[in-house]
Amino acid sequence: MEQLTLPIVFVLAFVAVVLVVQSVAGTVMAERARTRRVNRRLTLLEKGMDHKAVYDTLIRRREAPQIQNASLLNLYNRLTRVMSQAGLNMSPVMLLLIWVGAAAGVWLFVTFVMRTFGKGMPPVQLAIALVGSLILTGISVLMAVNFMRARRMRILEEQLPLALDIVVRSLRAGHPIVSALQLVTSEMGDPIGSEFGLIIDETTYGFELREALTNFARRTGSEDAHFFAVSVAIQAETGGNLAEILENLSGVIRGRITLGKRVKALSSEGRMSAIVLSLLPLFLIGTLSLGQPQYYAERWGDPIFWPVVGGVMLLYLLGLYMMHRISNFKY
Repeated sequence: MEQLTLPIVFVLAFVAVVLVVQSVAGTVMAERARTRRVNRRLTLLEKGMDHKAVYDTLIRRREAPQIQNASLLNLYNRLTRVMSQAGLNMSPVMLLLIWVGAAAGVWLFVTFVMRTFGKGMPPVQLAIALVGSLILTGISVLMAVNFMRARRMRILEEQLPLALDIVVRSLRAGHPIVSALQLVTSEMGDPIGSEFGLIIDETTYGFELREALTNFARRTGSEDAHFFAVSVAIQAETGGNLAEILENLSGVIRGRITLGKRVKALSSEGRMSAIVLSLLPLFLIGTLSLGQPQYYAERWGDPIFWPVVGGVMLLYLLGLYMMHRISNFKY
């Protein structure tokens, strides 16, 4: 009897653990599913924020820095727009601080490791190692921002045809265009749900619908969003069946997405080769400068070193341009 008791206890313990894990996983997945069913705008409204605060939060409105130089101000605005399109709720200054902090952390870690193994570095090698850490962390930050922006743009463009279908059905049921857009905000998740909610908020605050749609297209940076804004603006000027126009636009966008995925599948090898060839030189230079800074420090004073560096940079930029033209297609 005692020989049977121990296996039964193990079996019951195993079943209990499985049930606990299943219940916890079910709770977590249910919460995640609920979060995905609603968009961020509705979530903020449910928390008690008023519409104006939600609007300012979602468009990431901040006090612009006092930059006198027009070129720097233009660069700052472009970075702000790119980060907004990536879904990052921070300013370019904060991203710069994160980059510098990460580079300093990597540099200090490498310096500590080198000194631990008894390999001290003179000031010139320390400076080269710092440049290498800035290159490596800069590449990582840019790749992360570009990846997040591309992912959010892809999701938005895939959601847009379905949102237009909802608008078309609502228009054919007799609802006005603003009510049709409002239906999208309550039925679809992010990013399209929150973006359409911002359109509704702007019309509430006094913008014309054409202005709100133009701001939506400029804010997202999507060509399909521009087509949507232009279609509504032209229909408002010339008249016509808006439901039919948006239905045709939805079909065109779906066909364009299908063609784009086909082109990306056929050109995936070339695009990946271009990415590897573009990042590999920077990665090698950064790694070599960080791990073996004396390699460049010994050649720092060579009179032919800097002309060769300039020539290599020109060839590298030319290669980047050529690979970009070869591996990217317009469709």
